[in-house]
Amino acid sequence: MNVDIARRARLTALYLTLITLAVIFSGPLGWLVLTSLKAPDELSVFPIQLFPATPQWHNYIDALTFIDYLGYARNSLILATITSVLTTVSSAWMAYGFARLSAPGKKFWFGLLISTMMMPGIITLIPTYLMFAKAGLVDTYVPWILWGLCGAAFMVFLFRQFFAGIPKELEEAAILDGCGHVRIFWQVFIPQSGPILAACMVLTFTASWGDFIAPSLLLSDETTTLAVKMTAGYVNEKGFPIQNLLAAGSTMFILPVLLMFLFFQRFFVQGFSTSGLK
Repeated sequence: MNVDIARRARLTALYLTLITLAVIFSGPLGWLVLTSLKAPDELSVFPIQLFPATPQWHNYIDALTFIDYLGYARNSLILATITSVLTTVSSAWMAYGFARLSAPGKKFWFGLLISTMMMPGIITLIPTYLMFAKAGLVDTYVPWILWGLCGAAFMVFLFRQFFAGIPKELEEAAILDGCGHVRIFWQVFIPQSGPILAACMVLTFTASWGDFIAPSLLLSDETTTLAVKMTAGYVNEKGFPIQNLLAAGSTMFILPVLLMFLFFQRFFVQGFSTSGLK
């Protein structure tokens, strides 16, 4: 009896802690949604008004029409899709080589690749911009294609750890059937990599969808992404931000990433738990 009471007490404390943390971490999102429903005169009142007196649902329509929201969202979707697909495929192919092929210095090159994760991307952004500018690739989507083809060190690490755990008997059986490495990669390794593929797709799509610095440097006003346009588009005639429209646009901005994560949530978590990170 005492054991059951102690167990229920521990579970109750655990659930209360989890609920409290969930409320804390969802607080900024809740504040964003409430701000998106407020009238302009409710944004500067003191004391702060938590809930809007009358929800202004038209703020979402105004946010869509104040700028070409769907057009810039299309640009973001194109870039995010290109980056996520190419990065996932190229990272998986490089990881297959590190996990299954034998070559002199393989461990050294893998360690060198992983060490690049410690280098902030902002350090190489300006040299990269100068290189693309001299090549005439500014205001095009070619840089994102090249970045995608080069893969990502963290994704290579995840795939490499996952591929290393696949039994060698499957690979040997495919070799006996006359399969080369390309066919083994596509028909043996990729079909078993659903969880890690989902994890990499979610991570790379999210990073590209919310990227601000690279599009602001490399793209013009017409071809830029939604993340860049929202920062400069929702301003009044005096140059001040229209906070309720910015909040409404930001709320809609996170929906694609949220829906993608919810759709791949089970595979996303499973991908990390089966790739050597547990």
